[in-house]
Amino acid sequence: QVQLVESGGGSVQAGGSLKLSCAAFGYSYSTNCMGWFRQAPGKEREGVATIYTDVGTTYYADSVKGRFTASQDSAKNTVYLHMNSLKPEDTAMYYCAAGIFGSERRCFSGPQNQYKYWGQGTQVTVSS
Repeated sequence: QVQLVESGGGSVQAGGSLKLSCAAFGYSYSTNCMGWFRQAPGKEREGVATIYTDVGTTYYADSVKGRFTASQDSAKNTVYLHMNSLKPEDTAMYYCAAGIFGSERRCFSGPQNQYKYWGQGTQVTVSS
């Protein structure tokens, strides 16, 4: 069993930055793919960034490419989402998720329901 705990959310003005953390507790070696997702009120949850933790490669949604950076600290079983140049449309509840995927391609393209473990979420609010 893996437990994910997010932190680092908050309120910032447009153009600001935040760093989200997702700490994994439990048998994290059972997963090899970590995803960051967000859900704004009235909208569907969408993928933001993905890390194929076996090799550390990353994938980003077009809406955040060039502004967000996902990284991992394997020694701490923690992944991060560095968010720069934040926009009001980035306002959402952010979630991290963990799963086991057969390949990097599947990690980057796999549907949300293939992620086995989910965190409780952390709120990010960006004001204009």
